[in-house]
Amino acid sequence: MFTLQDYKKGQPRWCPGCGDHFFLASLHKAMAEIGVEPWNTAVISGIGCSSRLPHYMATYGMNTIHGRAAAIATGCKVANPRLAVWQVSGDGDGLAIGGNHFIHANRRNIDLNMILLNNRIYGLTKGQYSPTSPRGFVSKSSPYGTVEDPFRPAELCFGARGHFFARAVATDAPATVEILKAAYNHKGASVCEILQNCVIFNNGTHDSVYTKEGRAKNAIYVEHGKPLIFGENREYGLVQQGFGLKVVKIGEDGVTEADILVHDAHCEDNTLQLKLALMGNGDGMPIALGVIRDVPAPTYDQCVEAQIEEVKAQKKYHNFAELLETNDIWEVK
Repeated sequence: MFTLQDYKKGQPRWCPGCGDHFFLASLHKAMAEIGVEPWNTAVISGIGCSSRLPHYMATYGMNTIHGRAAAIATGCKVANPRLAVWQVSGDGDGLAIGGNHFIHANRRNIDLNMILLNNRIYGLTKGQYSPTSPRGFVSKSSPYGTVEDPFRPAELCFGARGHFFARAVATDAPATVEILKAAYNHKGASVCEILQNCVIFNNGTHDSVYTKEGRAKNAIYVEHGKPLIFGENREYGLVQQGFGLKVVKIGEDGVTEADILVHDAHCEDNTLQLKLALMGNGDGMPIALGVIRDVPAPTYDQCVEAQIEEVKAQKKYHNFAELLETNDIWEVK
């Protein structure tokens, strides 16, 4: 048995109130509850405020180069499939320079726990807009507002044939711990989007769900096998309307709880899962929190290991010494 103290190290150096503090505490707690030994755990990051996180973990860790966390984490997992590998990236590090690695890690379905800390800004370099900043966003690198549409991480993950996607708010520790545990238990690429504020350069970007009261009004917690009900008094639900989703009030117009959609995170077809994941972007719909997609599939690292064993079984040699002995040998005296 381990406690969160077994995974802690050092004194975090982030701005007071930064979402990274909240997430780090949740990660420590999740790891303690998962119970994988610190010496069988690796935390890999790139560059950015969030990428300092491995410095505060009493595990193996690497603070690598900008955008390359997924590449290093892939090598780590393939070289030692028995390690629990956690990759931590910000929205800039993970989706801009690291975007290509992000989509291919999902496509290959490498058994990584990929954490995307999304504050919609470049914080370390002092406030430039990022790939998730909304259109019209004013920043140091877009003083008149961006003229770009942002990436939506879920859409990118699903488009790359991702099999696991979950979302939580950094200030919501219980829900964050639960999705981290679910990500670990899923064998394959697991993407957890963590919504957090940068208190210096983009404070308030997730204010609608940053408090418990805000989440009660503006979020829906999804759970496999449970009806999609939300609201301060659980008075609203989601139903399918044509090819989309619609909010209804239970008890009005003859709507009962039996009419509400039941969440299926394990459905191979991601159509409804993606619609859930994309809600809450100024469309009057609640933001979905929790495990949105969780579908089993063969993992890259397991397939590589199985292939190596298959090829070895067909060979006459299994190591370098045996390879040398397959050729003619002369003994010189």
